[in-house]
Amino acid sequence: MSSQKSHVQGLGFSSKHLFSPLELVDRFPRSDEAASTVQEARKTIKNILHGDDDRVMIITGPCSIHDEEAALDYARRLIELRNRLSEKMFVVMRVYFEKPRTTVGWKGLINDPGLDETFDISQGLQRARRLLQEINDMGMPAACEFLDPVVPHYFEDLVSWVAIGARTTESQTHRQMASAIGIPVGFKNGTDGNFETAVDGILAARNQHSYVGTGPDGHVCVLRTDGNPDGHLVLRGGKLGPNYDSDSIKLANEVLCNGDLEQRLVIDCSHGNSNKNHERQPSVFEDVISQRAGGNNSIVGVMLESNINPGSQKLGNDPGTLEYGVSITDACVGWDKTEEIMLWADNALSM
Repeated sequence: MSSQKSHVQGLGFSSKHLFSPLELVDRFPRSDEAASTVQEARKTIKNILHGDDDRVMIITGPCSIHDEEAALDYARRLIELRNRLSEKMFVVMRVYFEKPRTTVGWKGLINDPGLDETFDISQGLQRARRLLQEINDMGMPAACEFLDPVVPHYFEDLVSWVAIGARTTESQTHRQMASAIGIPVGFKNGTDGNFETAVDGILAARNQHSYVGTGPDGHVCVLRTDGNPDGHLVLRGGKLGPNYDSDSIKLANEVLCNGDLEQRLVIDCSHGNSNKNHERQPSVFEDVISQRAGGNNSIVGVMLESNINPGSQKLGNDPGTLEYGVSITDACVGWDKTEEIMLWADNALSM
């Protein structure tokens, strides 16, 4: 990437040329194995969302990816666990490369892959695409949050489920982006816990849009979208407290019904639903699975923030001192507990 100082008077930034999404895809083309994983997973998830498949989608994995070796280790463990489960659950791995920030902080592997504030985004994009390729080659579908509207062009062909986060669910830019992608997309309720903004996002994404954006060739262009029929609501709690309980789910379904939308919900066991305490995630997970096992078929998915080892750690000044398999963003459930509650859920849903 060559540097080029901005010559526009009054603009406080410099710029660097970056390869286009098509150039990166040509450099690391999607394999036949990865293509099959993505196509089959997207079809399955769409069927789950529209009531044509009665499995529960389980989206589990690290809050954020900062170590590819640990991510591949987690993926292998998840595949081994999946092979022990019945046909009651469909497993997707969280592979999150972008982290929204309320103020400042590490923004994820794409923004700062060296964990050292060198911000080698070119390297970050390449590493993200390679990792998604490897995970899909194993036969494990991947879920991502799309934050920067340009970034998805670099690897969206390797993603089977997308989240629009609580901070961006009200953004017109992200609703347009969701309208453009042919991937099932979950809109999280706002940070205040409000359902309506996410439902408005689902409705907006279902429609066609025309807007100025960046195409796969890297050029600014007018994008015209087809609309996304596979938007759905993700409950993640909020400032007013958790919203995974039966009363909250009933209210969310009423809001969906008022919008003439299918009553299909994914429940995030972290964030506001666990009061940001990773040790509470298993009890939230068990409550939600029990509701589904008890007949609440509007619950079609559950999300866990899970890693090889529990808790979280500070990034600090020396990435070499980081503990293996421990999150550097939100605290996660460890692998042993993840395995335990997944096996419990499989049994509960089979009864």
